[in-house]
Amino acid sequence: MAKRSGVLEFAVLGLLHESPMHGYELRKRLNVLLGSLRVFSYGTLSPCLKELVARGWLVEDAAAEPPPRRAPAKTAASHTGQSGPPRRSKIVYRLTPDGEEHFGQLLSDAGPSAWEDENFGVHFAFFGRTDAAIRLRILEGRRSRLEERLDLFRQSVTRTRERLDRYTLEAQRHGLESVEREVRWLNELIKTEHDQQVGPQVGPPAV
Repeated sequence: MAKRSGVLEFAVLGLLHESPMHGYELRKRLNVLLGSLRVFSYGTLSPCLKELVARGWLVEDAAAEPPPRRAPAKTAASHTGQSGPPRRSKIVYRLTPDGEEHFGQLLSDAGPSAWEDENFGVHFAFFGRTDAAIRLRILEGRRSRLEERLDLFRQSVTRTRERLDRYTLEAQRHGLESVEREVRWLNELIKTEHDQQVGPQVGPPAV
């Protein structure tokens, strides 16, 4: 699931696993879930939805909206009880049993792709529906990936410090501190997961 389309597929299935929704509402939820740096237009989302329908993971339900309300007026239409034509129906997308099964398979993926920047946030958003052992493997894998990045950052700063201007050095320092903060956050999450799975470690009773 390294490609952006795979991330979008996972996010769509996860949101529709909560409840059916129409495309506009789904797009708004995706923008919140995936962050402001990944703003999706409906033109981006629509091909993904069509593909998921074609695979049998989603179905489309047409739900007609009620006609728009009009101000009272003494017209021929008001005497006959007519209030104008109904609005165009909205397409509501709903997960199928096959779609639910596929979403479960995506949730259980704890391999290296789940640790990467592109995918980790979406996996984390659905941790509430993810098995505890899978959560722990993803968190530990993510920490391992970031610790490797920290080593590369530090080596790069050491090698290039004298050749870089102060703005580039500040940018590198900012990147280093951001990764360090995430590692500390992951350490806290991993400790919590361990405590919940095996219980907090208790020392020997006092004699």
